[in-house]
Amino acid sequence: MAWRNHSTITEFILTGLSNNPHIEALLFVFFLGIYLLTVTGNLMMLLVIRTDARLHTPMYFFLSNLSFLDLCFSSVTEPKLLKDLLSEKKTISVEACLTQVFFVFIAAGTEAFLLSVMAYDRYAAICHPLLYGQVMSSQFCVRLVVASWGLASLDAFIIVLLGINLDFCEDQTIHHYICELPALFPLSCSDISITTNILLSSILLHGLGTFLPIFFSYARIISTILSISSTSGRTKAFSTCSSHLIAVTLFFGSGFLCYLMPPLGSSLDLLISLQYSVVTPLLNPLIYSLKNKEVKAAVRRTLGKYL
Repeated sequence: MAWRNHSTITEFILTGLSNNPHIEALLFVFFLGIYLLTVTGNLMMLLVIRTDARLHTPMYFFLSNLSFLDLCFSSVTEPKLLKDLLSEKKTISVEACLTQVFFVFIAAGTEAFLLSVMAYDRYAAICHPLLYGQVMSSQFCVRLVVASWGLASLDAFIIVLLGINLDFCEDQTIHHYICELPALFPLSCSDISITTNILLSSILLHGLGTFLPIFFSYARIISTILSISSTSGRTKAFSTCSSHLIAVTLFFGSGFLCYLMPPLGSSLDLLISLQYSVVTPLLNPLIYSLKNKEVKAAVRRTLGKYL
């Protein structure tokens, strides 16, 4: 793709999380620890699901894809953040900035679709257990994952085109620690009203298009669980969904706040973005391993093989 030459500006300056060298050093250690834990936790999930035959089911197939996505998501944002925490001047070229926008939207968009697919999987397992094997066949599961990547990539391509067509004039300072399209709007000297409306429509369509299936799936799941007569049966059915519900709440809650709330121009914007792009990929493997007895047992079996 050829980049349009809008102006003489070739790079942006990121304000980052702090301009105090001592605080930046502490933040570097903190976020390096988070990144290493994120990579280790998600690689562990991939290894456990890959090597343990008992986890070769649709639910864990989707979970392995979620772990891969969290690896991608964190690797798109955190290495640049860590580099900037050690740099006096935090610069990024226009091309690299728009590339980061593209991959952030691919990773986040695919994760939204995947969480929606996982909700449908839980619906099929709890509401139609006798047909579950037929409905969630291996081929169908692969198609759902491929479709998730494809639709998210298309959406990300449209969004990055909006960024490519912005004209940047004098201001080079992005008041953020990463490149996000809304953070580029104040730097543009062109009319951004149409671009803003297209971005908002795209996010709403993508967000609601993935969140509503989750909502309706869980409405049916809750109805089915409440109709189960035994307490142990209800507890067992709900336990298979609790990890996914927590992951959905973290991802969609912070995602909607990040992209649908008007920018406040304060540290709250950065905290919401950190929750969305840094904390959630760290917590997902912890949520699924600590709340899931099958995963905990598989982790113990896998560690027993290699230790």
